[in-house]
Formats: sequence, structure tokens, C-alpha cells
Amino acid sequence: MTRLELRVDVATPAEVTWAAATDWARQGEWVLATRVRVTRGDGRGVGTELAAFTGLGPIGFTDTMRVTAWEPPLRCAVRHTGRLVRGTAEFRVVPRGACSTFVWVEDVPPALGVVLAPGVRWSLHRFADFVREYDR
Repeated sequence: MTRLELRVDVATPAEVTWAAATDWARQGEWVLATRVRVTRGDGRGVGTELAAFTGLGPIGFTDTMRVTAWEPPLRCAVRHTGRLVRGTAEFRVVPRGACSTFVWVEDVPPALGVVLAPGVRWSLHRFADFVREYDR
């Protein structure tokens, strides 16, 4: 596995960045070609299960995950539980006063990292715009 770790500075405090990043129903507004839904739990703690469909129209795949760490407003970790995507991932929020840094960490097979990194970078730039306008 290769660790993919990408980050973006955002113009919001950690609490707002955290709320936007873990607003599962709205992740499709910033994560490239992905829609996320909570399939078990309330979406706010360890044991929550998620399903993320990535693709265009009906063509794509569903990535299932279980939240394994929930440390608001700093860290959310998941274990991928599907057939296609396995391993771990996490979101981290690094407070910087009135601003913060959002970090996306993903353990992926080396070949997948090369393919995944440009889409994650694009998504992180979208996230920086999304969180500035985020209204809970």
C-alpha cells in the first residue's frame, strides 16, 4: 500500500471545516463524481457505515466504509469494507486560528494512487470553495 496524503488550506475555523467535511449527504458537492449516504448509524460516530457511489450516471462502483475513529473536530477515520476498495482512509483538520488545513489521507495500492491523486486534488480545491460557503 502507498499512503496518499493531500491537503488544502481553508478560510474557516476547524469546527466549520469539520462540519462541512463530515456532512456526508453533501459530499457530492465537492468530491469528484461521488455521492455518499449513511447506511447505518447517525453519521456522527464510530460504527457509522457509509456507501459512496463514484461514477457517472449508472456506471461506477460503490465503496462501503465503516467509521473507526471519530474525534471532532480533528479526525475521522474509516475502513473500506467493499470488494473493490479496501484499506483505510481518514480526514484530518488542522486548526490554524480563524483558518484550518484539511488533510485527506488514503492508503491505496501504488497504481491506484497515481490515478486517484489528481481527482483528490481537484476535490480538495472544490472543498476549499465549498467550506467557505458552507451553511449548517
